[in-house]
Amino acid sequence: MAPYESDHATGTGPDEDPRTGRRKAARYVVPVAVVGVAAATIGLVPALAASGDPDLPKITAQQLVEKIAKSDVQRMSGTVKISTDLGLPDLGSLQGGMGSGHEDSSADPRTKLTELASGTHTLRVATDGPEKQKVSLLERDAEYSLIHHDKDVWGYDSASNQVFHTTARHTGEEREHRPSATPGDFAEEALKSVDSTTSVTVDGTARIAGRDAYQLVIKPKQSGSTVRDVTIGVDARTGLPLKFTLTPKSGGAPVLDAGFTKVSFAAPPASTFDFRPPGGAKVTEEKPGKDEHTPGFGGQFAPGGLSGADTIGEGWTTIATFDTGAKGDKTSRQGGATGDFLGSLGDQVSGDFGKGTVFSTRLVNALITDDGKVYAGAVTKDALVKAADADK
Repeated sequence: MAPYESDHATGTGPDEDPRTGRRKAARYVVPVAVVGVAAATIGLVPALAASGDPDLPKITAQQLVEKIAKSDVQRMSGTVKISTDLGLPDLGSLQGGMGSGHEDSSADPRTKLTELASGTHTLRVATDGPEKQKVSLLERDAEYSLIHHDKDVWGYDSASNQVFHTTARHTGEEREHRPSATPGDFAEEALKSVDSTTSVTVDGTARIAGRDAYQLVIKPKQSGSTVRDVTIGVDARTGLPLKFTLTPKSGGAPVLDAGFTKVSFAAPPASTFDFRPPGGAKVTEEKPGKDEHTPGFGGQFAPGGLSGADTIGEGWTTIATFDTGAKGDKTSRQGGATGDFLGSLGDQVSGDFGKGTVFSTRLVNALITDDGKVYAGAVTKDALVKAADADK
């Protein structure tokens, strides 16, 4: 899977330019979809337990992927620790400068959940079928909760006593109405596409949150990707992913490490999903359909401005591209927190395309040319320059 969902069919599809291999991107999700997993060449070597690890029945990668796909855990609750290290500053401090484009409410998940894009956080999660989910972000002296109960979606920030409310546009198992906070959510994104750009193997077993688990390892075959590998810890009994780790090719700490520290498969109490605004709370109502992305469910890391962008390439080295219409590298002259942030990441480059600036993280790089074009993906700076030259 590339940094975006794309058409991996052989040949030229209906949305593909035969001269450039350009396709329409379905969406761009950070940091989950930038994993670039196109899980394809499934390793057939059975898992072998290392010393001290649980001794589980042998299983091939193909069988383990199928086990994940067939997993049908309807009821569960637990505690998840999630650490994200893209090499960015605390995004919470930039929220005011960057702006969300929505009514100012500290309970709006499109603003609040950007905090998960940096640092280490503890979450409590619970689900009871497709119509009841809850995820709570635990802070030092406060708590933020996002609750989906039937058609209602509530966000509550206890620190400010503010409430956000909207009505879900659909019912059932629509992904946009499920909080994306667990290793299972990340693994689902990582295993959506299967092609020859990726190898998938089983690398032993482990104990995760007190449960026996297999370790599924996904690696890119293509050069130019910034991803070294993805490891998914899979519950041996239920097939539920218990841990998800994305490691960059540059080494160091994982870019994303999300794992259960406690998990239970008993039905959560019904009261878990009940919510009424506390007395004196400021309630912000939003009509359904106002925004393309339902807040907080399945897209809290998604820059909506990249929706509908074209893509170049395939698999792990897919690059999203679009034209901002801005000329003269206006980005570098933005003021405030946003301008300082972007300026600190900028690296001037040039090529057949002209001149531009590359903004880098430990995983995702973006080239903004002086004539307003953007090329972005989980690829190296050289890969972006090469794509811009070929697209000239």
